[in-house]
Amino acid sequence: MKYEELAKDILAHVGGKENVRSLAHCITRLRFKLVDESKADTEYLKKLEGIVTVIQSGGQYQVVIGNHVPDVYAAVNAVGGLNGGGEVAAEDEGPKGSIFNQFIDMISKIFQPILGPLAATGMLKGVAALLIAAGMSTTDGAYVLIQAAGDGFFNFLPIFLAFTASKHFKMNSFTAMAVATAMVYPGLVNPAGIDPLYTLFAGSIFESPIYMTFFGLPVIMMSYASSVVPILLAVFLGSKVENVLKKVIPDVVKLFMVPFTTLLIVVPLTILFVGPLSTWAATLLGAGVSWIYNLSPIVAGAVLGGGWQLFVMFGLHWGLVPIAINNLATQGYDQLLATVLGVSFAQTGAVLAIMLKTKEAKVKQLSIPAFISGLFGVTEPAIYGITLPMKRPFQLSCIAGAISGIVAGIFKLTSYRMGGLGVFSFPSYLDANGTMSFNFWASLIVAVVGLAAGFLLVFLSKIPVLYGETEAAASATNTATTLNTNSVVVEAMKKDLSAAAEKDLVASPMIGEMVLLSDVPDEAFATGALGKGIAIRPTVGEVYAPANATVTLLFPTQHAIGLTTENGTEILIHVGMDTVQLDGKGFTSHVQQGDKVVAGQLLLEFDIDFIQKAGYEIITPIIVTNSNDYLDVITTKEATLADGDYLLTVIA
Repeated sequence: MKYEELAKDILAHVGGKENVRSLAHCITRLRFKLVDESKADTEYLKKLEGIVTVIQSGGQYQVVIGNHVPDVYAAVNAVGGLNGGGEVAAEDEGPKGSIFNQFIDMISKIFQPILGPLAATGMLKGVAALLIAAGMSTTDGAYVLIQAAGDGFFNFLPIFLAFTASKHFKMNSFTAMAVATAMVYPGLVNPAGIDPLYTLFAGSIFESPIYMTFFGLPVIMMSYASSVVPILLAVFLGSKVENVLKKVIPDVVKLFMVPFTTLLIVVPLTILFVGPLSTWAATLLGAGVSWIYNLSPIVAGAVLGGGWQLFVMFGLHWGLVPIAINNLATQGYDQLLATVLGVSFAQTGAVLAIMLKTKEAKVKQLSIPAFISGLFGVTEPAIYGITLPMKRPFQLSCIAGAISGIVAGIFKLTSYRMGGLGVFSFPSYLDANGTMSFNFWASLIVAVVGLAAGFLLVFLSKIPVLYGETEAAASATNTATTLNTNSVVVEAMKKDLSAAAEKDLVASPMIGEMVLLSDVPDEAFATGALGKGIAIRPTVGEVYAPANATVTLLFPTQHAIGLTTENGTEILIHVGMDTVQLDGKGFTSHVQQGDKVVAGQLLLEFDIDFIQKAGYEIITPIIVTNSNDYLDVITTKEATLADGDYLLTVIA
């Protein structure tokens, strides 16, 4: 039951289960494919406890949860019955976006489900390498078993990829896996001690000895262990063949004749043509990437190190991960992703500096777990919870990442196996034979440089205020009296209220007509899910401070503003419905997040005519977002309101 309520809330505010095409998850994020993303209440989800932030990119609606995302994923599945609790959501029809977005979406869907085991088995291979470095024999049982646990996954990687790819390409999963098992079948690897019949492409990088033929056609025998591209193309081909066969084979024999005929067609085509051609293409790709990298490892390190966090945020890194895996399979090493080793440490160093310098108790509290998880390579809590909202520290962490990437480029840092994240990645930099060469010590240097650069750049800069109050200011607020009144509050207090236990009085922030919250054309507001309150249909495009307060939230699009009054009431003023789509057009802000404002101060201006002509409703909810902390919220009964008129009372 721990995550059931959170799961219900998430599902309700992504538009309900009928709005969900598919759901998958990675290390920290729920990744939805929605029928209509505009139905999702992103603003509500971003503020929901248990959610770090929400990102919309590459056709995915990404709800960033943190380290406990598998539990939340399972809860969402259980509540909505989306995927039957499975690890991979079936792909569906719908708008796909650009070809680039389609490619990124495909790669992410195929690799996301195996990301955890991929990292874990890479770590096991690193442990095995450490045992060899410590002097253990390769025949020792401990080494053999640990190496098998790690290396087995990589040797049979095509089988795992066949399963996940089948979900995307809509092929029977077990038929796809049967194709993969044929590809890694031991009898289809070049035999030892036998002379070839003849050799194709002798003297080139494509040289292929031929040991057998298939009805006169040469069978190019090669190892597909740890390969990526061949199985993806084979499953794509298999899905097309299977789809045709389903249409022509009679229902009475479909159960066995469809997979029988599919395998009979696809396996020979894969071994004869698809596998060799894709392997050669992968070899060329790896050589091309290495050539580009070798033109200037320093520039490559700076670009990848500096941009990696942005790539990850928008899912663009999925275009690079398969290249790195391909490099390991075809070359035995990879230098591409080695350039970003120090990036997570740069972000972690930035958070450490914030933790030591910030005066905000809440930020200090959030920084501790963010720092710890950052050491293990999970930086989403640090990015989305702290540095990105602060902006400047995130920018500095990117610079620190670029510095670490430059150092990695100078050392030509090389990874010899897929590994874990953060501190768990170091065994990946042991040489292929497990020795601690300079490359391993260089990986430690790169990590330290990233950590130090991130720490120093942020520590030597001014730490932004995230929640609007320093510890000193918060203390002053708690001890302050209500003697500092203003004309608006005085006007509100003149109203005849029978609220002996009133906690706070809030005035109207605008001129217009009163609308009951239940009549707002947005379920999140109308149901009170965001909190109790009232709404106004404005007749003048101006928003004034309804009390002395701190601006604790100002959306970049300036269509919504959050305030915390001197008495602790948290107020959200949301101008119009779905006006976030206007990207700030028609809105002008006169304050910034963190500003102290007095009642009656002009906060925002908005163009009513422009908003309505763009097709958006201008009804503006005024919500007490922490209304659960109080007994009740009483609202005015007046039909028309002017700024400064009594609006609502918070009852403690």
